[in-house]
Amino acid sequence: MASPAPALCLFDVDGTLTAPRQKITKEMDDFLQKLRQKIKIGVVGGSDFDKVQEQLGDNVLEKYDYVFPENGLVAYKDGKFLCKQNIQGHLGEELIQDLINYCLSYIAKIKLPKKRGTFIEFRNGMLNVSPIGRSCSHEERLEFYELDKKENIRQKFVTDLQKTFEGKGLTFSIGGQISFDVFPNGWDKRYCLRLVENDGYKTIYFFGDKTMPGGNDYEIYTDSRTVGYSVTSPEDTQRICEKLFL
Repeated sequence: MASPAPALCLFDVDGTLTAPRQKITKEMDDFLQKLRQKIKIGVVGGSDFDKVQEQLGDNVLEKYDYVFPENGLVAYKDGKFLCKQNIQGHLGEELIQDLINYCLSYIAKIKLPKKRGTFIEFRNGMLNVSPIGRSCSHEERLEFYELDKKENIRQKFVTDLQKTFEGKGLTFSIGGQISFDVFPNGWDKRYCLRLVENDGYKTIYFFGDKTMPGGNDYEIYTDSRTVGYSVTSPEDTQRICEKLFL
């Protein structure tokens, strides 16, 4: 039997392989397939599988050796479904309802230039909370993101939740431009590492843009099992990978 590849590259999606919530460019897509000839590659994102597929292509399972939507709580390997966890079984309905009700009440009190719909998205491994609502347009998304950078809307929301739900075993992680994730402690992007650490890789590289404390790439970026690289854009990701591997 052939020995396993000595290294694996894991990539965040938004801001790392694509512009936030946008489709991957042909240039980046072609580059990753060229890279895959040298090293195993995988993606780990907070979004669900449909959104990952929308951004990376209908044949995403064929183009990546590992696909980990929802931080790896849903997992695919070599094009095949591997496993899935669910948040309701872990946290229980009472805590989930308390959390949802509190978030909706908090959002109702925020005054923003615009609000749209889908303020809470229930996923297998997390709740995704968006003060503006996930159904906002691309232009509205950018408007909120610029406002959030000035007024720390999401950070204030998270700080309030951390205080209110202290001791409940929850992690609150800001990612992307308009939302943050809520999930059980330990269910951040490091979760996917337990699915690859026994596959014989000598080195696991991780590339992400939200690598600061509180960002949804921070835990896996700083984990001792990975060699982390903080990137600023898809172009930056490509530049670093070319220098390292090609």
